[in-house]
Amino acid sequence: MSKNVFVVGADAFNYQQLQALPSVEGFNFHHLLTFDEVKGGGHYPPFDQLLERAEEELKRFPCSIDAIIGYWDFPVTSMVPLLCAHHGLPAPSVESEMKCDHKFWSRLEQKAVVPNHTPAFSAIDPFAENPLANIELEYPFWLKPIKGTDSLLAFKISNSQAFTEAISQIRQEIVYIARPFNQLLTHVQLPPEVAAIDGYHCIIEELMSGHQCTIEGYVYQGEVHTHGIIDSINYPRRSSFFRYQYPSRLPQRVKQQMMESSQRLMKHIGYNNGTFNIEYFYNPRNKHLMILEVNPRISQSHSVMFQMVDGTSNHKIALDLALGKQPNFPHRQGEYGCAAKFHFRRFENAYVTKVPTEEEIKEIEHKISGIKIDMIVREGMMLSDLIEQDSYSYDLAHLHIGARNQKELLAKYRQVLDLLPLQFQDRVP
Repeated sequence: MSKNVFVVGADAFNYQQLQALPSVEGFNFHHLLTFDEVKGGGHYPPFDQLLERAEEELKRFPCSIDAIIGYWDFPVTSMVPLLCAHHGLPAPSVESEMKCDHKFWSRLEQKAVVPNHTPAFSAIDPFAENPLANIELEYPFWLKPIKGTDSLLAFKISNSQAFTEAISQIRQEIVYIARPFNQLLTHVQLPPEVAAIDGYHCIIEELMSGHQCTIEGYVYQGEVHTHGIIDSINYPRRSSFFRYQYPSRLPQRVKQQMMESSQRLMKHIGYNNGTFNIEYFYNPRNKHLMILEVNPRISQSHSVMFQMVDGTSNHKIALDLALGKQPNFPHRQGEYGCAAKFHFRRFENAYVTKVPTEEEIKEIEHKISGIKIDMIVREGMMLSDLIEQDSYSYDLAHLHIGARNQKELLAKYRQVLDLLPLQFQDRVP
């Protein structure tokens, strides 16, 4: 009998990854709300409205509902456990999910169980007359909303002037994420120390430096498993992200530390029957390993890399767990020795006058083996119209590349850029 799997907010690129998984015969994948409804419309609809729409679609479905999955950040990561709980399907509790997603709550949990891997932090009210009153953390630090997504409104603060400028922008724009996030909070039993820190608050965090990396894993019936460590590399001398690369080139002892820290944390928060990824900074000078953030989901950014190196994507793990099955993930059975997802960016605003056609993309993918191109921008838009960008750049395209080694990986990246027909001008004609 066919299994019906609902995917919340699926985009075309990742939906294809799901359908390409091995052994999906007998599975019917269904869209549950569109990508634009949950992520792509330039704003977040009210959270409860999204839940109601999703429930209405499920109620109209005439057959069995066997699994509900999602791979995007808010609001999808928070919708999935609530929908699964209502339909009696396997998923983490919304409380354990929020112990990852609510940045202040997450830091409190980290401090309780892995204090040596937790940076100094404080919650602040950006609307207060003096937001830094009684705050001991000194410049420089990071300033972020309590709930962030894709580095939205995240600022590296070096002095009081930079803080004042960032707070001014946050006061104007934080409502974008705060209003729907506060609706989500009404579904969660919050401890007293967290209840007052809502979506209109921010967190400041000690600056971390070093080698950025991410560990992916899952929890099945209370047991924590990890299946890969990925390096995260910024553009030189910039805060904007350049590429993910897998497998990690970190020393084995550091990888072991990451695994042990992640296992302790996920057990402590009661996370179960779900996937996660935890971002870290490892500083080789002082040997410190610090948690950047905890995400209660797979990273869809890693999916093609896992497929290229290990033989299947991490979507398989999420699907197995959603069906109540123990995941069985392959190791190093893919076609390539290493892989990366490159974020091709521009650092100034511009008007897009030309993007590659589907035929041009297919031609490049045919010419260079082991690449997949996922365009973000479209012709006739200003880059400033893109949603959920970091504070310093604009994402133009995601380039997924597999290679024998890092040298070949970077050479293929340069080849793709030379062939990619993207054109810009300063302003709207």
